[in-house]
Amino acid sequence: MTSPHSPEQILFMKKIKQHRRLVRFLQWFLLLAFVTAWELCSNSGLINSFIFSSPSRMIKSGAELYRDGALLPHLGITLAETFGSFFLVALFTIATAVLLWWNQTLSEILEPYLVILNSLPKSAMAPIFIVWLGNNMKTILVTAISVAIFGSILNLYTSFLSTEPDKIKLVRTLNGSRIDCLTKVVLPLNLPALLSILKVDIGLCLIGVVIGEFLAARQGLGYLIIYGSQVFKMDWVMLSIVLLCFIAAGLYKCLTVLEKWAASR
Repeated sequence: MTSPHSPEQILFMKKIKQHRRLVRFLQWFLLLAFVTAWELCSNSGLINSFIFSSPSRMIKSGAELYRDGALLPHLGITLAETFGSFFLVALFTIATAVLLWWNQTLSEILEPYLVILNSLPKSAMAPIFIVWLGNNMKTILVTAISVAIFGSILNLYTSFLSTEPDKIKLVRTLNGSRIDCLTKVVLPLNLPALLSILKVDIGLCLIGVVIGEFLAARQGLGYLIIYGSQVFKMDWVMLSIVLLCFIAAGLYKCLTVLEKWAASR
């Protein structure tokens, strides 16, 4: 049975696969090289292992925290707060962007305020949230939401406005309503943009959660970073930072898979 692809197509696809393997290999190589160099420099005394820690010391500290039953609660509370804030950000972003697209007058009124709110330093707002809401999880969630939501609304609304007007006119010509324009043109065409915005939001929500945990938490990786720095347990600090990196990479990968699935649909 003959192949449905020409020799040139087969060669092109082979080159793409080789390029992907090369990129993946170099990514893992750089990571392993960095970890190895970090461990060797720490063991040889080129860097102070007490201040900079080392991969082996972090693994040992992580095992001790796990045996003490402290690691998983810290990790779980940070994940729960990140997912909760991300869900609320996604919900409010889509609803508000649709509302602004639907009502041009409302968008003209609110857009300057959204720009101003997006430019505010969110870390400076966190102490105010503590006074308003108390030293609890609500403050952490609001801090995380405030970091991501305003920029997301502006980006998604701008994407809605850039939707091809000819397709909207076509729906109107066929006696389609405004809701038809939204559900059959605007939302489907802007799904890639929405997923790209959400990929940024998941990282911003994680940053906001950590900022909130710095100030208003007794659990979580952000709290572990602050507490570890106060009692000079730098292994805890570096371990928490590495765990945050893994969380961010995992969440980003999940959204990338979702984006590819949506593109295939």
